[in-house]
Amino acid sequence: MADIEIHKVTGTIGARISGVDIAKPLDDETVAALRAALNEHKALVFDDVDLDDEGQQAFARHFGDLTTAHPTVPAVAGAPNVLPVDSERGRANHWHTDVTFVLNPRQASTLRSITVPPYGGETLIANSAAAYRDLPEPLRALADTLWAEHTNDYDYAVPDEEIDEEQAAQRAQFTSIKYRTAHPVVRVHPLTGERGLFIGGFAQRIVGLSVGESRKILDLLQAYVTRPENILRWRWSPNQLVLFDNRITQHYAIDNYDGLPRRLHRVTVAGDVPVGVEGKESHSIAGDASHYTSVA
Repeated sequence: MADIEIHKVTGTIGARISGVDIAKPLDDETVAALRAALNEHKALVFDDVDLDDEGQQAFARHFGDLTTAHPTVPAVAGAPNVLPVDSERGRANHWHTDVTFVLNPRQASTLRSITVPPYGGETLIANSAAAYRDLPEPLRALADTLWAEHTNDYDYAVPDEEIDEEQAAQRAQFTSIKYRTAHPVVRVHPLTGERGLFIGGFAQRIVGLSVGESRKILDLLQAYVTRPENILRWRWSPNQLVLFDNRITQHYAIDNYDGLPRRLHRVTVAGDVPVGVEGKESHSIAGDASHYTSVA
């Protein structure tokens, strides 16, 4: 563990990690050091990793039980815990925190580069704790009291008239089980006690408000998450792995690579039920995700 080096990428989010071979089993001291770095920097980058799908899963297991690939989207063949993030299967170019429409979204995600385009294809990762700290005091006080319903049953990409047959099939698969969960707009991180804005693309309505009123408030809060100062813009290279804390970040995959091949593999760690400022837990409204994840 003494050989681990941590180099910040930006002043707000992100660090490059060297001096540790994540393809090998890690001792408890090393895992604790990586967890501490993740708590502080929210996203960790590992270069020149020698990992296959099994190795990526073994690394992710150091941080907890794995989820299956996704509640509704198929996994890599023969690897039920590995999701292919493939440009040929669609592009999630919208700000979101992964799978917040279930009761206990994953706590951490690993992304490993398989095929990277010669240009573009960056992943943006935003620090939602920094966004919360940026809020003016009256907005923080308001956000602390709010709850939002998150769902996968909506079109976050393009209008119906622009959907072709393949995209319609992908959408139908994504919503084949319809989920709706109420989460606090401000989530308290279970390890650090930090408060972060827990919203993103799946948050569709503020509890107690109309859809139109909700959209105005969510857009206002979201603007603080996506301030350039709060964002890591990661340009992928071959054989990289990024570990990020899904409890206190949002991310966005930029569609700026002219349809060239881009493929990452994602393995994720089961999460806890979110808790708000007043200590109240999230609650499920519709959809059973027990096939997807245990509760950490």
